[in-house]
Amino acid sequence: MRSFAILLLGSSALLAQKQPFDVSAMMQLARVSDPQISPDGKQVAFTVQTVDLATNTKPQQVYVVPLEGGAPRKISDAGDNNSRPRWLPDSRHLAIASNRSGSSQIWIVDADGANSKPITNLSTEAGGELISPNGKMVVFTSDVFPECGADDNCNRDKIEAAKKNPVKARVINTLLYRHWTSWQGATRSHLLAMPIGGGPAKDLTPGNRDVPPFSLGGPEDYAISPDGKEVCFAMNTDEVPAISTNSDLFAVSIEGGDAVRITSNPAADAGPQYSPDGKYIAYRSQSKPGYESDRFRLLMLERTTGKVTVLTDLLDRWVNSFVWSPDSARIFFTAEDRGRQAIQFISIKGGGSRVVVSGQNTLDDMQFTPDQKTVVFTRQSGSSPVEICRAESKGGPSIQLTHFNDDILASHELSRYEEITTEGAEKAPVQSFIVKPAGFDAAKKYPVLFLIHGGPQGEWGESWSYRWNPQVFASAGYVVVMPNPRGSVGFGQKFIDDINGDWGGKPYEDIMAVVDQVATLPYVDKGRMVAAGGSYGGYMVDWILGHTTRFKALISHAGVYDLRSMAGETEELWFPKWEFSGMPWDNPEMYDRWSPSHFAREFKTPTLVIHGELDFRVPYGQGLQLFTALQMQKVPSRLLIFPDEGHWVLKPQNSLLWYKTFLDWIDTWTKK
Repeated sequence: MRSFAILLLGSSALLAQKQPFDVSAMMQLARVSDPQISPDGKQVAFTVQTVDLATNTKPQQVYVVPLEGGAPRKISDAGDNNSRPRWLPDSRHLAIASNRSGSSQIWIVDADGANSKPITNLSTEAGGELISPNGKMVVFTSDVFPECGADDNCNRDKIEAAKKNPVKARVINTLLYRHWTSWQGATRSHLLAMPIGGGPAKDLTPGNRDVPPFSLGGPEDYAISPDGKEVCFAMNTDEVPAISTNSDLFAVSIEGGDAVRITSNPAADAGPQYSPDGKYIAYRSQSKPGYESDRFRLLMLERTTGKVTVLTDLLDRWVNSFVWSPDSARIFFTAEDRGRQAIQFISIKGGGSRVVVSGQNTLDDMQFTPDQKTVVFTRQSGSSPVEICRAESKGGPSIQLTHFNDDILASHELSRYEEITTEGAEKAPVQSFIVKPAGFDAAKKYPVLFLIHGGPQGEWGESWSYRWNPQVFASAGYVVVMPNPRGSVGFGQKFIDDINGDWGGKPYEDIMAVVDQVATLPYVDKGRMVAAGGSYGGYMVDWILGHTTRFKALISHAGVYDLRSMAGETEELWFPKWEFSGMPWDNPEMYDRWSPSHFAREFKTPTLVIHGELDFRVPYGQGLQLFTALQMQKVPSRLLIFPDEGHWVLKPQNSLLWYKTFLDWIDTWTKK
C-alpha cells in the first residue's frame, strides 16, 4: 500500500509539473503528413514540417520509417521544402518535390536519401508528381503559358520578358481573375508527362484551363491507370468558372493526344482513382450544380462500358478521402460524423458500409500493404496532432509509428474534448465541444470563449488545429466552447442545407441556445463571456454585434460585413449566387435582410477586427468597413491588418502576433 501511495504522489507531482500549452509550445510541434507505403510493404515515407521562428519559415523534410516500427530516418537535407514522396516500383527509390536547386523540381533519391538527381529542370517549376505503376513515366503539374505548353524555351522567354517589362498592369477580360491570394496571370496549371530517365515533357492538358481545377477537398484530381498508359483528370470546362462548380472527368493517353470526357454530370465530379485491376474508376460526385457544399457521394465508373454506380447513396454523410483495396473488391473511405472521422469500407457490389478503424479522433490518409493485411493512416484529435499509425485491415487496435511530438505533449497539460448537446432552433439537437482550462478547478468560475467556425459549411471536430487552437485558448484560462450550429458538416445534409438563405437565422438561434446552456454550468462566469470567429464565423460575430450585448468582447477575423459589396469583390461567385439565390440585383431583399452592416447602429460590444490584405475570398475591405463603423460610433475597437497574409494567417511570426493580440483583447475585457 505504501509503495502504491508513493506512485500516486509521484504521478501527481509529474502532473503538477506540466506546463500550460501556450502558443510557443504549439510552435515546437512537428507537423506530420502524407504517408506513402513502399510497394514491397516494408517502409512508409512521409513529410515533417517544423517552424523556424528566426527565419519566419516552415521547413519541410522527407522521412522514412519501417512499417514494423523503429526510428524514422530523415532522407532530405538540401533545400527547405522537400515534400510529396512517391515510391518507384522497386521500393529502393523515391521521387520528391524539392526546392534544393532554388526552384521547385522533381528529384529522384535513394530510399536512404543518397544519390539525388533531378528529373525536371523547368523554368515553370514542377510539383504534384505521380509515378506510373510501371516506373517508366512521371506525371506532374506545372504552371505554363498555354501557347507554350511543355516547350520550356518558349515559357522561359515569356517569363524573362515579363520580368524586364516595367509595366506591371493587368488587363482582365473574364471572371475568376484572382483566387485566394493570387491574381490570375497568363499561365495555367497543366499536367505534363515525361520519361523517368529523362527526355522531353508532353503537355497532357493543353488549352486555357487549369488542371487540376481548384479543389473542393478530398483526393487529388488526377491519377494514372495501373497499366501506365492512361491519365484520368478533372477539369472545369464551363465558360465562366467563377460561377461554376462543374468539373468532369477526362481520360488521355500518357503519351499525349486528345482527351475524352468520361463523365457529364452538371455538378462536381472529382478525385478519380483507378481500381488496381484497371476495370473501374472511383470518384466523388455532387448532384447540385453551383453548390460547393452539396453531399459528396462515392461513385464507380466501369471503364469499358461507362456504367456508373452510386455506392454510398444511403449514407447521409460526405465521403472525404478514399482508397481501393489491393484486390479491387472494396473501397475504404472516410466520412465526417458528429466531429469524428473513422475509416469505413464498402463492397463494389453495393450494400452498407462497415467501420474498420474508429475512435474519438479523426483518421485519414489510408493506404494498404500489397497483401491487404495492414492499413497505414494518420490519426489526430483535439488534444494530439497528426501522427502515423498502422492497424490490421480486418480491424483491431492501432499501433503508432511516429512519435515526433510525444515529449512536448507529455510536458504540457492538454485537455480532452468534452461534448454537450443543446436544443437549438426548431428543437434540433446542436452539438458543442468544450475544452476546459489547464489546472481546471470545478469550484472556480471561469470566463468563456465561444469559437464560431467558418465555412459556413464547416465543423468543429476531434482534430488538431494550428490556426485556431482551442488548447492555447484554454491554457490561457478560458472555458472554450465550440458549437456546431446549422450548416455544420457531419450531421446530415439537411442540417447543412438549413443555413442556405438563412445565415443570421437558425444558426444564430442555435449558437445563442448553446450560450444559454453554457451560462448555467457551475464553473462558468456568465458575466465574462466572449466570442470569436473567422470567415463565416467572422460574419456571425458581426451579426451578433447588431443583435445582442450578451458578450463582453468580440473578435471578427476575415468576417463578411456587408453582403452587397462582398458579392462584388469575392472571386468564387458560385458561393453568393447559391447562398443568397442570386446576385444582389437579383435578390436585394435577401442581401439586405442578412447583411450585418444594416444593423451597425446597434453595435456596442468592444470588438477586435483582424484581416489579411491578400484575402481575395473575403476581401479586406470588409474588415475596414466594420472597423470604420465601430470607430464612428465610438465602440471600443482595434484593427489588426496583415499585409502579407490572405484568408489564413500562416507565417510563424504573424501567427505569434495573432495569438498575442487575440488573447490580449479578450483578457482586457474579462480579466482586468
